[in-house]
Amino acid sequence: MAYRADSPRLEHARPVVITGAGIVTSMGLGMSENAAGFREGRTAFREVDLFDVSQQRTKSAGQAVLPEKPPGVGARAWERMDRGTRFALVAAREALDEAGVSGAMPVVIGTSAGAMPIGEDFYRHAIAGERLGQFRRVECYQPQGQLTRMMAELGVAGPLRIISNACASGANAIGHAFQMIREGKADRVLAGGYDGLAQLVFAGFDSLQALSPSGVPRPFDAARDGLAIGEGAGFVVVESLEAARERGARMRASVLGYGAATDIHHLTQPHPEGDAALLTMTEATRMAGLEPEQIDYINSHGTGTPLNDVAEAGAVRRWAGDAAGKIRLSSTKSSIGHLLGGAGAVESVICLMTLEGQWLPGSLGVREVDPAVTFDLVREPREVEVRHALTNSFGFGGANATLIFGREVPA
Repeated sequence: MAYRADSPRLEHARPVVITGAGIVTSMGLGMSENAAGFREGRTAFREVDLFDVSQQRTKSAGQAVLPEKPPGVGARAWERMDRGTRFALVAAREALDEAGVSGAMPVVIGTSAGAMPIGEDFYRHAIAGERLGQFRRVECYQPQGQLTRMMAELGVAGPLRIISNACASGANAIGHAFQMIREGKADRVLAGGYDGLAQLVFAGFDSLQALSPSGVPRPFDAARDGLAIGEGAGFVVVESLEAARERGARMRASVLGYGAATDIHHLTQPHPEGDAALLTMTEATRMAGLEPEQIDYINSHGTGTPLNDVAEAGAVRRWAGDAAGKIRLSSTKSSIGHLLGGAGAVESVICLMTLEGQWLPGSLGVREVDPAVTFDLVREPREVEVRHALTNSFGFGGANATLIFGREVPA
């Protein structure tokens, strides 16, 4: 369901909270390592060594360190999981452990590349005429097979929904979980997004000349020259306020608003005025019952590509109006890269960090601010009061999503 700015309010919408969160990025493993890195203003890019990049224009990315097999996870199951699903399992386990839950609950997961490296492996064996192990590769290549196996290892049983909506996938997954609980269709949902580095994806973005030749993106810089790909996962346990209270759970934050829209402008380019982004931010703030000036921080989509940043800047200006100059905004892709289908989920978790720690991560590496910027571009970590945080995720094909989180939990 895609919300529109003029969609009706639910008369009896249930309050929704976050009771657990987990994250893996090139910055580190877990909430504490990532929070420390963002708060200190670190970047986490290095030369890719997972596959051959010698023929590519760009040779670095936000390549993460693959965690070791967690205790209790079967060796065979771990061996059959692709790199991305392993990140997902580790982040999801952290979220479940913090929430103190397992067992029956729906699961909603966003991804863009899925188990692409296994598909690449299948292709290499096929062109070499090698048939041994090909059936297993086909089976393991399917995201539903990967994620069903992950759920079994986590001790979670319930319906699984996979959203593949380009770079809005992770945000859509959390937004869909929010809708389910808000509308009374579930009491608790495990939701998140993930993607691992894959050679075909890396080469594809490089062929589009979308990657920064230096390998380090500079979102909202006047001379920005492209994005950097990252990898990892972000997961949250989304719960009704009533269910969380009944079991005495610690509540990290509230989920207040969600907007999703498609601009149908171009296969890869955003609408130059950010029309769909304007719709999603307008709907999310309307649903949250907030005005733009009440948003203390925007974690922007901010890829560092020439077209995306101008479109988002224009959408923020149109959405905020006279309050635009007071809106604080940064892009954490400047630190860890663009996690594609996992970006919206990871950046949602980063918003939870800002709400808990009362600080903002910086949009690093900016030398000269683009003239399109009319908001307060946070260029280095900053300690401020954060009550409401908004995150934007925009994908190829015009897929746009916005989520809003609040520090306060309803009384």
